[in-house]
Order: sequence, then C-alpha cells, then structure tokens
Amino acid sequence: MDVEAINKIINSKPNLSTALGMEFISTPEGDNCMARMKVDERNRQPFGFLSGGASLALAENVAGVGSSALCPGSVCVGIEVSGSHVKAVCEGDTVTAYAQLLHKGSTLHVWQVDIRDSSEELISSVRVTNYVIKEKSE
Repeated sequence: MDVEAINKIINSKPNLSTALGMEFISTPEGDNCMARMKVDERNRQPFGFLSGGASLALAENVAGVGSSALCPGSVCVGIEVSGSHVKAVCEGDTVTAYAQLLHKGSTLHVWQVDIRDSSEELISSVRVTNYVIKEKSE
C-alpha cells in the first residue's frame, strides 16, 4: 500500500501523528500498511514506558492512513478503537505497528493492528473501525 501521498498531508502541518513521532511506511501489499514510533519523552509514561494511549493513537492513525490510501478524496475517521496491551516497552526502543485490513466496505473499514517492539515481540493488539466519509459531489 502506497502511503506517500498521505504522508505529505500528515507532514504539512502539526498534528497528533507528528507530535508523537509516528512515521508511516508503504508496503508492497495492497491491504496492509505499517508505522514506526520511537519511544521517547513525547509518548512515554512518567515511569519510562510507552503509554498505552500512545499505542492506541499509533494503531488508530496507521489504520486511518490505510483507509485514506484506499479511498483517495475521502475523509476517514476512527469510530471505534479497542486494544489489549500485553507487554511494556522501555524508552529508547522503537515500536512498529502492522495494520491488516479485515473488512473494506463502502463506508466502514475494519483493521487489525499488531504493535511489536524491536525484538518483534507483541506489545499491543488493537482493532480499529474507520468511517469513510465520501467527498460530496458538487
């Protein structure tokens, strides 16, 4: 999935993705995409671990990038995010979110996002549902 056009939009002005240090990555497969995020002062808890909220934000954002890449000209917004955190990640590590499209309807997309640490161990498993808002024709 080519996410370069979406990357240009994301990097054009400050937003949550840039504030937390997310980097979105194109993949050769058309139904999945990836994102990376270094665990640092922008997205960690005061105790030095990756914040669960930052993990959910990463999952929702990578799924949103995927839906946006699949539906150019539409606005794709998360309407449900549900996740389980199974392992802590320390500051200094980098996590990678692997998003797999499970359902592509005309108005709803469902994604499974697994977040892994640099050792490829599962950190969080997240399900994201996006609502696709079609651009109105004039």
